[in-house]
Amino acid sequence: MSKVLYIIVCAAAPAADAGKVVTLAQDAGWTVQIIATPPAMDFIDVSAVEMQTGRPVRSRYRKPDEPKSPRADAIIVAPATYNTINKFAQGIADTYALGLLAEAPGLGIPVVVLPFVNTALAGRAPFRRSVDHLRAEGVHVLIGPGQFEPHTPSSGADHTDTYPWHLALRPLTTTAL
Repeated sequence: MSKVLYIIVCAAAPAADAGKVVTLAQDAGWTVQIIATPPAMDFIDVSAVEMQTGRPVRSRYRKPDEPKSPRADAIIVAPATYNTINKFAQGIADTYALGLLAEAPGLGIPVVVLPFVNTALAGRAPFRRSVDHLRAEGVHVLIGPGQFEPHTPSSGADHTDTYPWHLALRPLTTTAL
């Protein structure tokens, strides 16, 4: 049986292309479960992603009578927003996606965060501290030279075609799963 990869999608411009990372993950042998933050539901083509993965997109906690998703062997957060990265670092679990992220380091589940932020947000002290805190817990935050490089404010839509989805899987190929 293949390993299960949760891909947590946040509400940022590249989210519309989340099918790209699904394809990359499936080609690498992963079974993919998409988890969307509630605002991201308006950014993705839910039916297309569900058809691609064969699984329902999850954005809320399940009801007791609903089936459980398979346990994740790894998690990718992409595109990861400023808000989600800061909340994850602070242990805030006010959505289903953040609840999963809050537990993952404690469960030993590898997490890769591929941000989509502008230079004004990336330069803020709270964001830099969040990146440092997450890295100290073993989370792979892919920001900096050769990884995701923040764009200038108000230009995010111009950078969706060059969003480096392929980088998100690299740390998982070198992590013992």
